[in-house]
Amino acid sequence: MSNHKLANPAPLGLIAFGLTTVLLNLHNAGLFSLNSMILSMGIAYGGLAQIIVGIMEYRKGNTFGTVAFTSYGLFWWSLIILTLMPNMPFFGTVSSTDHIAMAAYFIVWGIFTSAMYFGTLKTNKALQFVFMSLAILFFLLSAKEILGNPTWLTIITGIEGIICGASAIYLGTAEVINETNEKIILPICPIEKK
Repeated sequence: MSNHKLANPAPLGLIAFGLTTVLLNLHNAGLFSLNSMILSMGIAYGGLAQIIVGIMEYRKGNTFGTVAFTSYGLFWWSLIILTLMPNMPFFGTVSSTDHIAMAAYFIVWGIFTSAMYFGTLKTNKALQFVFMSLAILFFLLSAKEILGNPTWLTIITGIEGIICGASAIYLGTAEVINETNEKIILPICPIEKK
């Protein structure tokens, strides 16, 4: 085995998650309709890129990164499939997911994200914020579905989702810039080890 340093794949996964989340939540905030741009980002960048990053984190021996990036990459794929499956003849007659089923879908992702948040407590404040805001986003998405997607809650959810996605973009960018410059340019507030 060679002793060369492996690149840190986490910034790619964070930025892929962040950009896709921001674009979907610009839609939720009412700026444009659900369209092929969002679905394409969900399949390629939010989905595939994060799955690849999860595999790379596995290679580095990072269990948290493996589980997080692979899970959220597959989340994007499952969300796209949920959206498209009822219109795909290949699957026969599959009914669209109703509000209660979608609320359950988002609730289980919120619970999973809340549990993953505890894995961030010894890392840095920026990563903690990403996971905390993502858990809130999933629970807002659940509430939105339970209440029948009222416009006011959809907009609030979109704004919160933009903040969540932007925080992931910031963290990913900070990790790249700080590593490239070999010093802290963009703070991520690491937790001091005792």
